[in-house]
Amino acid sequence: MKLYHHIHEAAFLYRSNRFIAHCLLNGEEVVCHVKNTGRCRELLIPGCTVWLEESNDPKRKTRFDLVCVSSRGYVVNMDSQAPNRVFEEWAAAGGLGFVPDTLKREVTFGQSRFDFSLQHDGKAGFAEVKGVTLFDDENRAFFPDAPTERGVKHIRELIAAKEADYESAICFVLQRDNIISVSPNDITHPAFGDTLRLAHSRGVNIIGAVCHTTPDTLTITHTVPVIL
Repeated sequence: MKLYHHIHEAAFLYRSNRFIAHCLLNGEEVVCHVKNTGRCRELLIPGCTVWLEESNDPKRKTRFDLVCVSSRGYVVNMDSQAPNRVFEEWAAAGGLGFVPDTLKREVTFGQSRFDFSLQHDGKAGFAEVKGVTLFDDENRAFFPDAPTERGVKHIRELIAAKEADYESAICFVLQRDNIISVSPNDITHPAFGDTLRLAHSRGVNIIGAVCHTTPDTLTITHTVPVIL
């Protein structure tokens, strides 16, 4: 899936806050919007190569969005909006093992709001999507990179939906090539891992989806084991 146009290669300088980064583009320091509010400490290292998407919207405060970074020799997409877009394309094409009759975004169920609802052969279900940008030297992925009570809440809601006889899934979209597995980051947030293991025991489908990543494209290519 082509996500971006007008991409420029630059060097990351520093991040003044979670929304703003300063980068060196063609010898000029430019201020960029960071499309990922996570910590990303393992990715955004001063001097590393990044890719910026240029906007032609004159109303914007910043001219560029920081969307990708080079890490360990790979391009990593760090746009937090991208995983839902590529999951939607993948699921609609049969990536889940079937072509859904309907696929809708941002659907409310009780007090919950899920990223997607799906229907197939009269069976309804829900899916939550989590973008993953934390990887180690052995090409393993981990989530989250920071404590996420919101993420724990989402898993509990998927368990409740499953217990109400809906299909439930959580898909970890791994935003880099050559990843071999994904696991909960128990060191950073033990409660997330415990809740994910509980969801697995209750029948929630847990998926690790690897993406082929370039500075302007992101496409789910295959799935890998989820090691709990």
